[in-house]
Amino acid sequence: MKIGANYLGGDRCEFIVWGPNIESLGVQIVSPENRFLQMEREGEYWKVVADNIPPGTQYLLEINGGETRPDPASYFQPHGVHKPSQVISHEFTWDDRDWAGVPLESMIIYELHVGTFTPEGTFTTIIPRLSDLKELGVNAIEIMPIAQFPGNIPPDGSCAYRNWGYDGVYPFAVQNSYGTPEELKQLVAACHEQGISVILDVVYNHFGPEGNYTSNFAPYFTQTYRTPWGSAINFDDAHSHNVRHFFLENALYWLREFHIDGLRLDAVHAIYDLGAKHFLAELAEKVREFSEQQGRKYYLIAESDLNDAKIIRPQEVGGYELDAQWSDDFHHALHALLTGDSDGYYQDFGKCEDLAKAYRDTFVYDWKYAPHRQRFHGNSASDRTDLSQFVVCIQNHDQIGNQLLGERLSKLIPFDALKLAAGAVILSPYIPLLFMGEEYAEEAPFTYFVSHSDPDLIKAVREGRKQEFAAFHAVGDPPDPESSKTFLACKMNWEKRQEGKHKVIWSWYQHLIQLRNTIPALTKKERNNIEAGADEQQKIVWWRRWSDDSQILCLMNFNQNDVSFKPEFAQSNWRKILDSADEKWQGSGTIAAEKLTSGEEIKLRSYNFVLYENS
Repeated sequence: MKIGANYLGGDRCEFIVWGPNIESLGVQIVSPENRFLQMEREGEYWKVVADNIPPGTQYLLEINGGETRPDPASYFQPHGVHKPSQVISHEFTWDDRDWAGVPLESMIIYELHVGTFTPEGTFTTIIPRLSDLKELGVNAIEIMPIAQFPGNIPPDGSCAYRNWGYDGVYPFAVQNSYGTPEELKQLVAACHEQGISVILDVVYNHFGPEGNYTSNFAPYFTQTYRTPWGSAINFDDAHSHNVRHFFLENALYWLREFHIDGLRLDAVHAIYDLGAKHFLAELAEKVREFSEQQGRKYYLIAESDLNDAKIIRPQEVGGYELDAQWSDDFHHALHALLTGDSDGYYQDFGKCEDLAKAYRDTFVYDWKYAPHRQRFHGNSASDRTDLSQFVVCIQNHDQIGNQLLGERLSKLIPFDALKLAAGAVILSPYIPLLFMGEEYAEEAPFTYFVSHSDPDLIKAVREGRKQEFAAFHAVGDPPDPESSKTFLACKMNWEKRQEGKHKVIWSWYQHLIQLRNTIPALTKKERNNIEAGADEQQKIVWWRRWSDDSQILCLMNFNQNDVSFKPEFAQSNWRKILDSADEKWQGSGTIAAEKLTSGEEIKLRSYNFVLYENS
């Protein structure tokens, strides 16, 4: 059953709402004319089909003859979370009939926030930048959540609806300040024309705090569990089958109507379900069925804090069989080495062996004691998983936002270390994810920002941010999340990508991506084709990868000083093919040997990233 206002054509529309405990429900048409439609109960649902309902019609739902509320399954909220919903026609001329999508194992993902990616902050203004991303080597963009969230327009009207997107309360409704459903489809179509897949970040673990009227209609929540953001969504309690249907239909809605190629599932560790079939397993089944119907693969990528590969393992061995998941351990290990951070969760990392283990085994904590958590954490990822089922990064929205001032790495580490960080991620055997602007060392911050209308809620958000940073022993207050200045400071400075060191970093990323896609040893991503190790005293991490046709040796110096290192490998006659210290990359001049024999001492510049090939 397709919930919401389903336009049938010919100005005819079917309204379907889930409301098991409601005594009466009606549709109040508010524009272009005022009239009332009484809905009829069909089991736990209410339904009415009406004529003279053209696209653009605005309506509210009247509950028990009293209060009116927007539709929980609204497809568009043209005036925000508290105002009427709008009927949408999904007719669109698609030209991607032959589009098969980018295979997961080949993806170079680029995470972006619509509101700060361009000065205008809209779907359509992203389109002119796609050619630059394609030239860089990006073939998949991941869009931070676009489900309708609250917004409070400042007196000067300068920047309405400021939000990261995780406060959404209408999962089917495209954020009105970003554009219309039609304009989102234009963006997706333009991406496909450029050979770029589109991944949409969706939030199925909670609703935002303002404008959330779902509980007026049905038991969408359960008090059995609590999330960090309030009541948990009801995935396994009474009436949960229809809650599950709501979110299963939402996932298929984005794939079907908008031709989205995959979904990134936010914080799945906060999706609580003790039923025999976990919601994620059912979701994976539905998406696989849809993929078979469409004749091409659609992907599900989970963010999880559990370090548990059950999320991606096959269902026949007890897994949920999603396609991929994020691996935070890789980020934390790399970040701690680059910055020296040891507060908060970074206290669990900081050794070179941590990063080496992340290359070999994916999870650093695979049922090891984690001091920050004060418990054992994680599980092995090596059984029944592929390296290309894990997404890694050195920057993303959370990790930048978790800095007190929202500092990117470009403000935290030296220029040479930025090149080292890029090499570590892009040439890893995992799926690399870049955060917008990373590719040219953007310096604008990315701090948390919101725009609520409830003064008490605003106060709570401000206090909550201060408490979060207490765990990191941060001194001072974070930028005011409610201030429009905080939001505007996060806008990208796109023009810098052609200037000085910013241009060098851009070219460095482009070259790394080219190597990743062309060298046989780097295109082969199997667990038995990589080894990695570390020298803690010299702060060196190395890895070796191979295929039938080639071998690659990578040396990474995380020391702020030049060092000498004596690697020992059975192979000899290594030929250098990349050196971040080269003057071409505005380095201080290479000191690493052009050719390397096993057992021979090699010198490395500070924060040096060096590749050798043996083919």
